[in-house]
Amino acid sequence: MKNIIKLEEAAMLGLCIYVLNSLNVTWWWDLILIFGPDISMIGYFGGNKIGAACYNLFHHKGIAIAVLIAGLLLPNMLLQIIGIVLFGHSSMDRFFGYGLKTEEGFKYTHLGIIGKK
Repeated sequence: MKNIIKLEEAAMLGLCIYVLNSLNVTWWWDLILIFGPDISMIGYFGGNKIGAACYNLFHHKGIAIAVLIAGLLLPNMLLQIIGIVLFGHSSMDRFFGYGLKTEEGFKYTHLGIIGKK
């Protein structure tokens, strides 16, 4: 089952990359997709509770979808692109086993403890 979920996350990431390229956005949006939302880890300087809240804000697929829908309704291409980037990055993280964080610390996620098999 774990491999099926990883395949699903990889497919969602691939779809996001495809949509970004279909929108003819500049190449650096692909870099932002890979690295951008991880800037939220800075929140951990404020402790586990603030760190988890910041991290989860930028890695929650529901928020990514809300940003994308807001971009479609307004219409605002920048919001659409940001929603796609957030969603794609979250899918990439889930593929590698990084889930939404709990207040216990960075390595504790909704998918389990990072690095523990």
